[in-house]
Amino acid sequence: MRKLWYALIGFTAFAVTAALLLALALGSGEAKAQVGTDVAPLEFRDAREEARFHALVSELRCVMCQNQSLADSNAQIAFDLRHEVLDLMREGRTDAQIKDFLVARYGEFVLYRPRVETRTWLLWLGPGLLLLGGGFVVARIVRRRSSSPVADDASQEW
Repeated sequence: MRKLWYALIGFTAFAVTAALLLALALGSGEAKAQVGTDVAPLEFRDAREEARFHALVSELRCVMCQNQSLADSNAQIAFDLRHEVLDLMREGRTDAQIKDFLVARYGEFVLYRPRVETRTWLLWLGPGLLLLGGGFVVARIVRRRSSSPVADDASQEW
């Protein structure tokens, strides 16, 4: 009876594992990001407009890729946002107005260099505070170890 029980547990574990692996293999194609295809490349009026556009989109983060700038991303939303930025530029908006528009729509995350505000103080000052705190802890450990006397051990030869 015990052997039958172990065989049943082993078969059940095998069946569950096989089902999970099959589900992962079949479902993995669905999780890919949608890559955009830009059927109509952007056309600029002059070199000044192109330079301003490239400078602006390199300061903006792709909201889908998160670690790529809007200029570097191949995601469909990046294509759409590049067209949006160019349209806003042609409406006569300044770089600050375009950034404000995108921040209102997607949040501070869209900026590579977030503004220094009360909501972002921790973001700007956090690394320095962590460094100071770590230095303070290391200094206390060093002081504590240097103030404690070293015990004489007669069994040591040197």
